[in-house]
Amino acid sequence: MNFVKTFLAGLLAFVVGTFVVFFLWIVLLLGIAGSMEQRVAVHPRSILKIDFSEMVTDAPATDPLAGIDLFTLQTTPQLHLLKALRAIETAKEDDRIDGIYLRMNGSGGIGGWAIAEELRQAIADFKESGKFVVSYNETYSQGQYYLASVSDLICMQPEGGMDWSGLSFDLMFYKGLLDKLDLKAEVFRPTACKYKSAVEPYILTKMSDANRQQMQELVDSMWGTVAGEVAEARGFDLATLDRITDRLEATLPEEALQLGFVDSLVYEDQMKEVLADLGAEPDSEGEYRFVTLGEYAAQAAYDLKHIASDQVAVVYADGQIVDGEGSGPEIYGNTLARTIASVRDDEKVKAVVLRVNSPGGSALASDVIWREVELLRAEKPVIVSMGSYAASGGYYISCPADAIVADRLTLTGSIGVFGMYIDPFDALKNKLGITFDGVKSNTSAGMGASSPLTPLQRAVIMRGVDKVYTTFTDYVAEGRNLPIDKVLDIAGGRVWSGGDALGIGLIDSYGGLKTAIAVAVDKAGLGDDYHVVEVTEMPSGLAAILASLNMSVREAFVRSELGLMMKEYRQVREAMRQQGVLMYSPYKMEQP
Repeated sequence: MNFVKTFLAGLLAFVVGTFVVFFLWIVLLLGIAGSMEQRVAVHPRSILKIDFSEMVTDAPATDPLAGIDLFTLQTTPQLHLLKALRAIETAKEDDRIDGIYLRMNGSGGIGGWAIAEELRQAIADFKESGKFVVSYNETYSQGQYYLASVSDLICMQPEGGMDWSGLSFDLMFYKGLLDKLDLKAEVFRPTACKYKSAVEPYILTKMSDANRQQMQELVDSMWGTVAGEVAEARGFDLATLDRITDRLEATLPEEALQLGFVDSLVYEDQMKEVLADLGAEPDSEGEYRFVTLGEYAAQAAYDLKHIASDQVAVVYADGQIVDGEGSGPEIYGNTLARTIASVRDDEKVKAVVLRVNSPGGSALASDVIWREVELLRAEKPVIVSMGSYAASGGYYISCPADAIVADRLTLTGSIGVFGMYIDPFDALKNKLGITFDGVKSNTSAGMGASSPLTPLQRAVIMRGVDKVYTTFTDYVAEGRNLPIDKVLDIAGGRVWSGGDALGIGLIDSYGGLKTAIAVAVDKAGLGDDYHVVEVTEMPSGLAAILASLNMSVREAFVRSELGLMMKEYRQVREAMRQQGVLMYSPYKMEQP
């Protein structure tokens, strides 16, 4: 009997283990396949199709399995912003590209309003070449229409529709739930930080007056940017556009056409005629040659002309700021600090663009990063480029820079700090019958672990919070060259839009990542002879193994398809070895 039990248990373990291994291999292969860049031939008279079959992200993905949905096992390729911008810029001068077709129905999308703003500006720059930009969709969301509004021609399906209703910020409050569970949230927030509203859902049942004020002004500012650019592009009067928005007058296709939001109501097959009218030419079978943004970005020529030139390094700070070291979607303080130190020591790098896309996080990790940015600035120009978020800790690590460039739709500021402690002891006792008891060597040993905080302990925590706020505001005053009274006036935890941040001294100019690179080049005096390199953190553990497998598959693919080109590339690489030129891979910095 024991033998049968042991045998069946072993058999079950074998079956389950086999299934788990099989599942992991499927996920691995999907990750590799999804992250491989598909190279396609770009024929003359092609059209660049921006369909968002990829997710356009702020920074390159360091996770080799990024974009995999583990529930459906479907993959969505990742395309980071700088690569997308370079592709559009290259297409502008590429004689093989006739124009851009915006067909925003893919499974990907855009990772934030600031990215949409930068892509829109890139498409507007593309139009200066005289090439066409046309848009078609069944329905337009506000973000899609904001991007499409830069087009020469906007088309929509006759039975489609538009969402044009304005922006809103909504918050969910949990205090009622915490009260029902006998959970108590204790908040430690300087009195001056009345706008630091992240704690409000746990202590209030609705917005405070201060938070309502900042959120209303924030949403008004952002909508002013979106509506203003749409009005300018489509020839609307702003007052008229506000009326249309308030009354939802542009919801139906006929209404959108009559009011001038779209230029034509057609089915997708009729877009062939629209493209023909714009000067596009089909192939011998009557089909138009499309190349997607991701496909075109994958084959865009590498800048070999300036490969040995002085470098402008783009360092990414993307995600929530956390303590320690690691890799993934968070910003690990010690890891990013080490990356910045490496760039500082690299003699080929003459200027640095720090791309910050972070809502903040750990004050300690932010200070670790801040110190390295300070040391870097002492030796090389440092320009911060702000993404969709550069607030709280995101602004903490930005303020030492020589210059800060932000999009109008960036959320920044939030110069403030808070701490929060959830007291669970009444809930455990009243709801579950769990109590605690113990001994301690000193009065405050095990603070908050088995009993509520004492007045002394609360005072100690509050002193630490106040110290962080004082340090933060002092850093901003020093880094931005502002009087401390001015800093305290615009701080208090208040969030500002990029559109408002310029007037109060939080940033130096409007613009995106390309603008920040141009500022860095100018401050370093590099002229036209420079090379942009992207620096990202190195993954570790299983992620490093998957990354190496991923890179091996890519290299095998490229060798089999482009053997002769790779032979020439190796010759160039060998020449660079002899010159001591540093090269950067997507996952690590290496010295050949």
